[in-house]
Amino acid sequence: MTVLAIDLGGTKLSFAVLTEQGDILVKKTIALEKRSANQVGDLITDQIRELQQTSDNIQSIGIAVPGIYRHKSGTVWAPNIPGWEDYPLLQQIKDATIIPVVIDSDRAAYILGEVWKGNAKGCSNAIYLAVGTGIGAGILVDGEILRGEHDIAGAIGWMALQQPFKEKYIPCGCFEYHASGAGIVKITLELLANADNYQGALSKAATDTFSAYDVFNAYEQNDVIATEVLNICIRFWGMAISNLVSLFNPEKIILGGGIFGPAVRFIPEITKEAAKWAQPISMKHVSIEASLTGNNAGLYGAGRLAWGRALDRVDR
Repeated sequence: MTVLAIDLGGTKLSFAVLTEQGDILVKKTIALEKRSANQVGDLITDQIRELQQTSDNIQSIGIAVPGIYRHKSGTVWAPNIPGWEDYPLLQQIKDATIIPVVIDSDRAAYILGEVWKGNAKGCSNAIYLAVGTGIGAGILVDGEILRGEHDIAGAIGWMALQQPFKEKYIPCGCFEYHASGAGIVKITLELLANADNYQGALSKAATDTFSAYDVFNAYEQNDVIATEVLNICIRFWGMAISNLVSLFNPEKIILGGGIFGPAVRFIPEITKEAAKWAQPISMKHVSIEASLTGNNAGLYGAGRLAWGRALDRVDR
């Protein structure tokens, strides 16, 4: 038996066929490019149909989505996908296949994936801080995913970490504005706009292809703007982690997403910053680590959700 795991991100869509042990038999990633609304939904269902034909014995489908999955209605709010304010994803999948499907937020999938196959294995209280295009946190409390009244728990991009409030924080939140992948680009461009006589590696940053990874590359060249931007991020990441430590007293905080990647090197500095702010006893007992599952965290989490659905079906 196998399951199909689907990880929908802000810029790409990944699929994997997994065994019950979590071995990935098939993996595929497709860029979303400028697809929106039904185009993204149709891409998902087209790929499900294709993988059904090429993979044997798929028992269930697990899907991780960015933003909010509303369990009661089966709809998705995904701010990075145009037209997905209340998208009826569950019904569209049910119309496309008879295979049972379970959908959850990518935040929940990340921590589930890390508990199943990564650095949170064996933990009952752990947090996965995902820093990619946006920022979110999958929070495991006493062995259960924390969801909140309306399935929005963990949307910590909106964590207030700086005064005063600015209108530019409205779409994504203060934390995400300053320290996400998109935030790194924004802060870099703001600093460049106010820099006099700057001739560094980021002089030509204002292009359509400019990304956070260009800032990391400039940092390797000791660029002053890149260094300032990433020092800002270290402070924000540290403050956010300190608040999570003080609120939830976790065993581990796992740092993942595309930015942690290149930002893994900063974990000692982030930990030092967090220790300035956090509840001191809780801080002494938490381990801050890089994700072991890397870019597969969402797929492993979606796979774990799918296996839970498949095994429940078998049990019944």
